[in-house]
Amino acid sequence: MGVKYKLLESINIFGGSFQYEVIAAVFVGLWLAWLLSKSRRTKRVGVSDEEVQKKLSEWHPESLVPAGDPDHPFLSPRLVSSKIGKRLTINGRDCLNLATHNYLGLLADTRIEEKAISTTRKYGIGSCGPRGFYGTVDVHLDLEERLAKFMEAEEAIVYSYGFSTVASAIPAYCKRRDIIFADEKVNFSIQKGFDASRSTVKYFKHNDVGDLERLLIEQVRIDEKNPKKAEKIRRFLVVEGIYMNTGLICPLPELVALCRKYRLRIFIDESISFGTLGDTGKGVTEFFGVPRHEIDIIIGSLEWAVASIGGFCVGSSFVIEHQRLSGLGYCFSASLPPLLTAAAITAIDIMEQESNDLFAKLRRNCIDLQSRLYQLEHFELSAQPESPVKHLFLRRQLDREGECILLNNISNKCIENNLAIIMPVYLHVERELPRPSLKICVSNCLKEEDLQFAVETLAKCSNEVFAL
Repeated sequence: MGVKYKLLESINIFGGSFQYEVIAAVFVGLWLAWLLSKSRRTKRVGVSDEEVQKKLSEWHPESLVPAGDPDHPFLSPRLVSSKIGKRLTINGRDCLNLATHNYLGLLADTRIEEKAISTTRKYGIGSCGPRGFYGTVDVHLDLEERLAKFMEAEEAIVYSYGFSTVASAIPAYCKRRDIIFADEKVNFSIQKGFDASRSTVKYFKHNDVGDLERLLIEQVRIDEKNPKKAEKIRRFLVVEGIYMNTGLICPLPELVALCRKYRLRIFIDESISFGTLGDTGKGVTEFFGVPRHEIDIIIGSLEWAVASIGGFCVGSSFVIEHQRLSGLGYCFSASLPPLLTAAAITAIDIMEQESNDLFAKLRRNCIDLQSRLYQLEHFELSAQPESPVKHLFLRRQLDREGECILLNNISNKCIENNLAIIMPVYLHVERELPRPSLKICVSNCLKEEDLQFAVETLAKCSNEVFAL
């Protein structure tokens, strides 16, 4: 016993950590001894140079970049060498512009240009920071206030990029357990929002209210089997005011009625309809006379009618404030450059001051061109008369590659004849590739003789291509 106590006493002299150091040292020593004995037992196997060369000759690594189409349009882009307006210069040819989304002709407005220049002199080019840190400039708050007032909403939030607006707004509210009912023709940015939300997405046929109600009735039957689970599931409806890929206007009154009946929250992407539909350009709600409070969130773009960059959401203060901490495109992207913010404010001023002329003329041009396009022999028209975006599909259906070749040849012929009309380009990762078409963008800059020239040129060029 005396020896034991003396040993414990000697260990305590060096402190409590001594025993751990001894144990660690013994463990390391045993591990090194095992490693050395193992290396001695391992037989080294030599590899001859012939075997190495044989293995190298058999190895065929996969290419870092897959082989592409040498005739892909991205490899030979059309070069624009002028300002974008009623006319633009493409590959050295002065063309009537039916290719860009300059619906109100504000891209060439000198008032917006002068405001952007003066704002640049005051604030510089950009904020170089997100809104929540050091990227909020007073003009951002002014623009949000103006948008909320213009759209008759409680509050607005501005994003620095149109694509990220809808792709961030959807996952800010829709989560994994939720269900989203969406039109099958929604644009790519909405599809990316669905992916980020990880919600269950159920698509209904394009602009088909009956098919949407069929899905809703099926969901009610599913909910009745498990009411407790159904109570935790939120349901959303996502549509576009004017569909980018078809030019059709959503049947908003019928959709709102279904939302009331089945308790859906409704989001509308008004990237095209904002600044084009309604007597004062407030979009599809004004066009149909639907009260603003019936819509949970309106998502819009500043890149089409407003002739700037960025996007926005409007709604109740309770709903919009949630995005300031949950909208990833808002939280982590550098804020909209002040010069573009001021340009958007000026554009809204013009829309308010000249609403009678701007929107009435745009509506007349859209309806007039629609009636003329029906005269074309080789095309089917997809659009509603008031829509500024119209798609021309080939009347004779071919395989996708064949239609792309024909439409691209017609587009090139039109540019050679001083008319800018292009094929929309889609990414192959989209849920369902839209059918190839020629997309026509109408603006209020066009006169009656311009519309007639456009239709006559289209008819002439398509006849020449089909005659080959």
